[in-house]
Amino acid sequence: MAAPRTETAIARIRDLITSGELAPGSRLPPEHELAAQLGLSRNTAREAVRALMTARMRDDGVLEVLEVRRYLEPAATALAASRIDAAGLRALRATIGRMREAGDDEEFVAQDANFHAGVAEVSGNGTLASLLAGLSSRTMRVRVLRAMTSADALRSTIDQHEAIYTALAAGDPNLAQALAMQHVVTTESWLRQLVAGGPDEGGA
Repeated sequence: MAAPRTETAIARIRDLITSGELAPGSRLPPEHELAAQLGLSRNTAREAVRALMTARMRDDGVLEVLEVRRYLEPAATALAASRIDAAGLRALRATIGRMREAGDDEEFVAQDANFHAGVAEVSGNGTLASLLAGLSSRTMRVRVLRAMTSADALRSTIDQHEAIYTALAAGDPNLAQALAMQHVVTTESWLRQLVAGGPDEGGA
């Protein structure tokens, strides 16, 4: 059960929606702006957003999407390791750089998605890349939530992307596949614990 302050924050966010200040389906303001708008601490605002989005994720079947991604993403990454060229590697390195420089959680997650789209593209399988793009779009909210609420998520995500990049640069399909699997499983496990009401987990 949510703490009283969190319940108050949830009620205030709902008030923003019902009053029209925040249109249904629109993006929430950055965490510090939302906290100021609600007159609450950033931690309380974060917990309120987490509670609201967790309920939404239960309804949206995001865990099922992550399960499918767990099978497809490693396959695409293994293919990419055997087909990527110098230009593809440069593009992925630039994307990791933009992740490091991201000014907020949503920009970070957008670059995270770009990294995975880049890997799928150089796999050389357009059908697989298209399927993964569709899955990625359905997991954006959970990735933003994770970036907002898990203290180690940003660092761990970059570390895991660096490891995947190194495997791709080495042309090692087996290692690239294993690292991609680990990367997706970390997010999936984090969400399962979140939905179950368990503790936060670090990682990507």
